[in-house]
Amino acid sequence: MQPIKTKSGEYHQRWRLIKDALARYGVVAGGLGVIVAIVLIFFYLLYVVYPLFISATSEAVSEYAVPEQTLGNTLLLEMEEQNEMGARFTDSGQVAFFETATGKTVSTQAVAIPEGTHITSFAQGSPINEGAVIYGLSDGRAIIVKHQYKVTYPNNKRVITPSLKYPLGEQPLVLDDSGAALEKIAVKVGESATTIVAKTANTPEGPGKIRLINFQKEQSLFADEAALTRTDSVIEQSEAGVADILIDKDESNLYLVSNDGQLGFFDISDKSSPAIRQQQNVVGAGQKITSVAFLNGDISLMIGDSTGLVSQWSMVKDKLNRPAMQKIRSFKVSDKAVVSIDAEQRRKGFMTTDADGVVGIYHSTAERQLIKERVSDALPTAAVLSPRANALLVQSADGKMHFWHIDNEHPEVSIKSLWQKVWYESYPKPDYIWQSSSANSDFEPKYSLTPLVFGTLKAAFYAMLVAMPLALMGAIYTAYFMAPRMRQYIKPSIEIMGALPTVILGFLAGLWLAPFMEEHLSGFFALLVIVPVGVMLFAFAWQFVPKTITHKLSEGWDAALLVPVILLSGWIAFKVSVPLETFLFHGSLRDWFKAELGIGYDQRNALVVGVAMGFAVIPTIFSIAEDAIFSVPKHLTVGSLALGATPWQTMARVVLLTASPGIFSAIMIGFGRAVGETMIVLMATGNTPVMDLSVFQGLRTLAANIAVEMPESEVDSTHYRVLFLAALVLFMFTFIFNTLAEVIRQRLREKYSSL
Repeated sequence: MQPIKTKSGEYHQRWRLIKDALARYGVVAGGLGVIVAIVLIFFYLLYVVYPLFISATSEAVSEYAVPEQTLGNTLLLEMEEQNEMGARFTDSGQVAFFETATGKTVSTQAVAIPEGTHITSFAQGSPINEGAVIYGLSDGRAIIVKHQYKVTYPNNKRVITPSLKYPLGEQPLVLDDSGAALEKIAVKVGESATTIVAKTANTPEGPGKIRLINFQKEQSLFADEAALTRTDSVIEQSEAGVADILIDKDESNLYLVSNDGQLGFFDISDKSSPAIRQQQNVVGAGQKITSVAFLNGDISLMIGDSTGLVSQWSMVKDKLNRPAMQKIRSFKVSDKAVVSIDAEQRRKGFMTTDADGVVGIYHSTAERQLIKERVSDALPTAAVLSPRANALLVQSADGKMHFWHIDNEHPEVSIKSLWQKVWYESYPKPDYIWQSSSANSDFEPKYSLTPLVFGTLKAAFYAMLVAMPLALMGAIYTAYFMAPRMRQYIKPSIEIMGALPTVILGFLAGLWLAPFMEEHLSGFFALLVIVPVGVMLFAFAWQFVPKTITHKLSEGWDAALLVPVILLSGWIAFKVSVPLETFLFHGSLRDWFKAELGIGYDQRNALVVGVAMGFAVIPTIFSIAEDAIFSVPKHLTVGSLALGATPWQTMARVVLLTASPGIFSAIMIGFGRAVGETMIVLMATGNTPVMDLSVFQGLRTLAANIAVEMPESEVDSTHYRVLFLAALVLFMFTFIFNTLAEVIRQRLREKYSSL
């Protein structure tokens, strides 16, 4: 007999089909939306990171005749901050200021060179903050000049007015009383002191000398101008062959360079008694030093030789903790001799010019060649990088001036600087370092992602080491052995732990758990022994309990009896830890680790993170694994038991194998949760980006590093983009790991689906 269809029944059936279709399309739309969101996140991260790996570019802007060629040969080229005005210092004592884009002369100013003398040497001081230059004269005197630029805005138009300033007065300074010409000279002008080192020419009275003169400003309360206190000394070094003299910015170290490759390193902290620290050869046999310059910060020397090699020599502490110059890297910039080296003023980059007219720009720490261009067919006679390193001015031997624009935003980043060991200035050896900020103006950013990846994996490892055994064993017992009524309370209680805010867990870990663990370190290790022993003793004693009592306990409620046993065992572990620590380790366990094993102890360390983050990960692993085990079809377990297998054999050989895809998913999701955790590791680790396997040392993870530094980074800066690169690495790591996990899970499902 056919059922009678009514209009109401047809309506409800049609409405059910509509709801099914809506649900199906909603699920599909939601899934596609998640995929689209993930893809968009990936491409946005890639969009922000991509500029880090774009090569630097250069473009010729203009070419014109050298301004005011009649004033003499160029000793130095300079550019001001805005790249709008250049300066040409000549050997006649004239300074020509001109527009860099057109070559139009703005003004010509004469340095106060005394009549009857001529310039015999010239040197540039630090170019930062109104760079000073010094002229050595033929009568043993010298004059120091600073070039400065005043910016005004008449009628809302920027006008740059150049001028010369004499920081020690217009009267020349007498450096050599005998009147011998100054053949080589160097100067460093500070706010309160000025140091000059000059090599004098041979005279009938005797050979030349290397003189050190220091002027110290002393401000009096009753005088308008500061008085100068002078200190003179002589460097005990043969002046023959000295081709270049360099003084560092602190006016405490002096370098004498000779053409034959000798470098003399002197301590001039005591201006009245300079002392030699080191004398060594810095180029190969048969080679000559053709150029030398300080890298930004005046810690390293960039030395170019006749074979086209530029080597970086930096001050490093030797085995006796004494400063010594050591070569830390080199660059093959040309097959021709390196004519000049000009360092960037704000980064660790430098520009080279070779004898073939090729200009190259490099970054020392990243060991990158950024630009290599032939600016002129003629030999360059002078070249300079702008203060912001975004423009280049070159004078060639054919009387032309070449002005180029440079786009070089992120030279600090390379595969080596991100992932390999790098030898940074003032470090004893190459290392992995993350240090993106510093109060020191000579700071060099260090963007190694390796310690952050290491810290991420270390934190996740110790968290999983704590969480996996507890969560999986708890899931197995709850799903397979526990009484159903007890499970109704236990499972929701553990799952609700996952709702705890991680910032609260991090707060408790940092302010309570870390100090408590430091004070009771031996108690935590005693837990690993005393609690299992206590449980085993209780289990052993339980079999002697009268059957009349044990039969009153319903099956599956055994775990309730272990709760007080575990609590009591834990209390005993912490109570006996102090006398045990005193008896076995003669005091503190932390001190014993340090003295006997050389293992230090930081209060906020990986052990604290493992416990705190393991507590956060346990609910995730437990919930998914318990559902997977509980969902194993009952006919499998009943059939196994019917064939004579014990409950433990059934659990190990049937239940776990069938539930293995779900258990594996639980572990992978828990691991992903640990890898991406931010607040707990942020508050409980000390955020020290070190690479140490010790469980007692701190760490810094990728996620915590992004959370800490992103608010302080300048938008579109190198630091900003490297942080996005860290986010991309974390994204890719999670994506690849989860993809592999899904592949393994599917294979496990196919393998055990036939059970």
